[in-house]
This record gives sequence, C-alpha cells and structure tokens, in this order.
Amino acid sequence: MSILPIVDEFIVVLGDSDDDDPTREEIESIDSPKIKIIDTIWDVEKYPRGMEHAHQTDIAKSYCKGDWLFYLQSDEVVHEDDLPAIQKRCAELIDDKEVEGLLFDYIHFWGDYRHYQNNHCWYRHEIRIIRNLPDIHSWQSAQSFRRIPDFDGLHYRQKENTFKLKSARANARIFHYGWVRPPELMNRKIRSFSINHRGRKVTGEMEQKDLFRGSFDYGNLKHVPIYKGTHPAVMKQWMEQFNWSDKLRFSGERKSRNKLIIKHDKPKYVIISWIEKNLLFGHRLGAFKNYKEVKR
Repeated sequence: MSILPIVDEFIVVLGDSDDDDPTREEIESIDSPKIKIIDTIWDVEKYPRGMEHAHQTDIAKSYCKGDWLFYLQSDEVVHEDDLPAIQKRCAELIDDKEVEGLLFDYIHFWGDYRHYQNNHCWYRHEIRIIRNLPDIHSWQSAQSFRRIPDFDGLHYRQKENTFKLKSARANARIFHYGWVRPPELMNRKIRSFSINHRGRKVTGEMEQKDLFRGSFDYGNLKHVPIYKGTHPAVMKQWMEQFNWSDKLRFSGERKSRNKLIIKHDKPKYVIISWIEKNLLFGHRLGAFKNYKEVKR
C-alpha cells in the first residue's frame, strides 16, 4: 500500500500457504486494480539456504513490464513523504544507462516502533529499484540483486561470473519492521527462517539446544537508539496493535529460557560497533556492500 500511488502495477507472488493463512484475503481486501497475484509453489529442497526467497523474487520479476522495478519485501514500507523524491530520481536517471539500480537508506526497527538498530551487523543501504533487464537477478537469499549473465536459474548463491549493480542514491528510506514482533511470535519467525536457510535437520538440532525455547529476548533496549521521526501513514493500524511493551526490558540480564544470541550481541561485534561509533565517527569497518555506488 505504501508504494501503490507511484507504481503502474504491483506483482505479488503468493506461495502455497497453509490452509489457515489469510494472506490472500488480506491482499484482496486492498481492492486495488494495480495488484496482480501470482500463485507459486515453494521448494526449499531444490533451493536450499534461503535461495527459495531469491527464486520467488525472480518469479515476480518475470511478470513485470516497467522500465524500473520497485522491489519490496513483506516487512518493508516506504514513507509517503519520500514518494516524490523516488519518482524524481527514476525520471532523472531513466536515460542514464550506467545506473542499474537505486539505493535506499534503511531504518531497522527493533523490538518496538521507537527503537532501531545501527550496529555493525545491520546494512545501511540496499538496492530496491532495478532496471527491468533479463540479466539482473535476485541474489543469495533475496536481500539484493546482481547481474548474472547466462544464469542457470538454480544457483542463487554463486559468486563467480556475477556483477554488482552500479547504483545511485534514491534519496529515500525503507522502513524495515521485520524485527518488530511480540517476543513469542518473533521466536516462531526465526525458527521458520532457520528451516529455509539451514534445513529441518539443523533447525531440529538447534531446538535441542533451547535456541527456540520460550520468548525471544530483544536485549537491553536502554542501549538501543530511539527513532524520533514519523512513521509511514500505512503503519498506523499496525502500530495501534502494539501490546507487548511489558515483555521488553530496559535493564538487567536476560531471563528468557531462549538461548539464541543475535549476531550484533556477540562480543566480537559489540566491540566492532563501539569502535565504529566512538572512534571512527560512524565509519564502518569492512562492511560488505553488494553494489557499486555511482554519484549522480
């Protein structure tokens, strides 16, 4: 809904969901003639290690007709204040063929709608608009895109003979809400993603180690920065449903039986983040960038 005003068409790929999954009804309730649902089947055996996410993204791409393709994952939202800037950039760069993609600034909300992550492990920018070219494919587990000539349609994690997209700034933000869930639902989401990325056997072994037991612990939010801006208007209804403030903590040690430690809370990355913020004025040490930024 957040980008419907500026797109000509919106392709939604809907997998073979459980019988009680209301996703189709929710999409249809938007009642927009721009939306087209494509029914698909997920095969995490054929596309392991999260590659099914990229495969599904490529399916959606194959149905798109425009010059620029705007890719949004289901936990990503665009602010209405940024829509004019996005349209302007697409118009400015349409004939600049060197530019293959547009980079967005990311705000990763954490635990609730006030706190966000800016530690070393969280990417600051990512490609979300690409040119509609046949050689551009979703890459790895669908976080981003690469140009892959002669792609075999299977190996989305290949690195050889792949090329990072030359990308310019979109001058706009992506509001990422994937980590804003009640702690018990967050735990279920992490387990599902683990199955897609690691397989059922490894996920079962993780369960035996109590990595999914009890509620997810977001950590001490006292040390997490606070977002002071506005949220996209389409998030109003979701934000009104926030009811787990009593399950977040702002002091003390973790009490949950869940032993899962998120990457940014591991000692190595805590130290790296401290150095970046306090000694390097926010500069990232060796941060991976899946794009080649071009100034425009």
